Amino acid sequence: MAEFWEEAFKNKQEMWGFVPAQSAVLTKDFFVQHNIKNILIPGIGYGRNAKILIDNGMTVTGIEISQTAIDLAHKYFGNDLKIYQGSVTEMPFDNKMYDGIFCYGLIYLLDKDERKKLILDCFNQLTENGCMIFTTITKQAQTYGQGTQIDKDRFEMFGGVKIFFYDKETIEEEFGNAGLFEVTEVAENYPFHLIKCKKAK
Repeated sequence: MAEFWEEAFKNKQEMWGFVPAQSAVLTKDFFVQHNIKNILIPGIGYGRNAKILIDNGMTVTGIEISQTAIDLAHKYFGNDLKIYQGSVTEMPFDNKMYDGIFCYGLIYLLDKDERKKLILDCFNQLTENGCMIFTTITKQAQTYGQGTQIDKDRFEMFGGVKIFFYDKETIEEEFGNAGLFEVTEVAENYPFHLIKCKKAK
């Protein structure tokens, strides 16, 4: 996984541009509405989805596996943006608590045990009443069922990327014990679910 993303960022640099994903816009709106200020972004990349949060007065900390992506982020945001280099499977990287966590387009690249650990690790770093928002690709995506099947609803494609496709049942199964309170659909390059969880008192 590390080699794949390092090569991707080396070869394609700012491969998604700097326009934030629609999920990031919706997350910004939610965080602003709920006065959430201190954000952790696992899989921050070069910061495309961090900018809209920073521009709205939030403090962002990131986790990123690719050093090239981190270098790109520092080029655009300076060294004020704290990014831990490593895999999200190695969380936690600090003992800080965050009132907001935004995990975009990452969790579905992990296997079942890794997904379970990521959800728990994020939940454990939330403050009381903190919220975490995840995006997951859905079974309505055109790529569902393509490539080589390696597990239920999980396929290897695009030269080695392994993708797990979610539906409402698997969202409930994986996020149900992590304060799940809302699932909405959002159109990105692929159809996504926007999953909201809250750590209630």
